[in-house]
Amino acid sequence: MAAKLRKGDKVVVLAGKDKGKEGTISSVDPKAGKAVVEGVNIAIRATRQSQQSQGGRIPKAMPIQLSNLALIDANGKPTRVGFKMEGDKKVRFAKTTGDVIDA
Repeated sequence: MAAKLRKGDKVVVLAGKDKGKEGTISSVDPKAGKAVVEGVNIAIRATRQSQQSQGGRIPKAMPIQLSNLALIDANGKPTRVGFKMEGDKKVRFAKTTGDVIDA
């Protein structure tokens, strides 16, 4: 299936403990159907001290299900994503406004 949400997209969380929060996708795992969004679904992870890092209790963004995320359109509203052909290129567009997302 084509990727409706990609790295760098601005999204809003639709369900879960962080419902309503906005952030940018930092990584996507299409096989698991999950994405990591900056500042959303934060968990405290304990890490051991090493020469590179201090160690201790470090907050880390955990993956969230793609179905719980919606892209934010040009008006700042959550939208679904569709695909259409522009010439010979397949592009994503916002269902609410009809605007093309990636040029």
